[in-house]
Amino acid sequence: TFAQVMSHVPWPAFVVLPFKPLWYRARAGHLAIGDAAPDFSLESLDHRARFQLSSLKGQKPVVLVFGSYT
Repeated sequence: TFAQVMSHVPWPAFVVLPFKPLWYRARAGHLAIGDAAPDFSLESLDHRARFQLSSLKGQKPVVLVFGSYT
C-alpha cells in the first residue's frame, strides 16, 4: 500500500516529506521474533502449480528470504 501511494507522489515532494520515517513505519509490521510466519501461497515459475508454506510445517526447516532484485 505504501509503495502504491508513494508512486503517485511527485518527485519534488520527496525533498519535503520525511520519507525515511514514513518508510520505516510502513514496514514495521506486527511480527515479533519467534512468531510463526504467516501462511501464504506462491505460483510456480511455469504457472502450472501453487506452493503453500503451511504444507511444509513440521517436515523440515524453511528459510524465507525477501528482497528486491530490481
